[in-house]
Amino acid sequence: MNRNLGNQNTTIRLKINQERYEREILASDLLLDVLRKIGFTGAKPGCLNGDCGACTVIMGKQPMKSCLVLAIEANDTEIITIEGLHKTPIQQAFVEHFAFQCGYCTPGFIMNATALLLNDDDPTPEKIKTWLSSNICRCTGYKEIEEAVHSAIHNIKFIE
Repeated sequence: MNRNLGNQNTTIRLKINQERYEREILASDLLLDVLRKIGFTGAKPGCLNGDCGACTVIMGKQPMKSCLVLAIEANDTEIITIEGLHKTPIQQAFVEHFAFQCGYCTPGFIMNATALLLNDDDPTPEKIKTWLSSNICRCTGYKEIEEAVHSAIHNIKFIE
């Protein structure tokens, strides 16, 4: 039995923000680390245990905490990172509603909100609050973030 599986190299293919990438990785590499090595640094290493949501990306219309996903699990998967949402209505809504302070957690919140709007084109305020509860902001209140998401509800066509 080979106990060094985490040290074996393997090649994966990723589609990130509509572009294809092929990388050689270790079986134990986290998706967060692979994304950052490719140059997608918007997913932030925060708690590294899935609690804060700063590393959130979208995989198959679902928000995923990339610090909990092995890169090999993302093989042949479409991934959207915050860089793929450049100048979209959801980002503009965060600016207009002052839904950030330091900005470290903001990409994760935007990714989570985008996934919500991709899955529900008219979420209730309660559903917005529930979806956002998987992310943590230590600088600001959540009211502005919830207002930003609510204001972007009718602009969900921004990444399709």
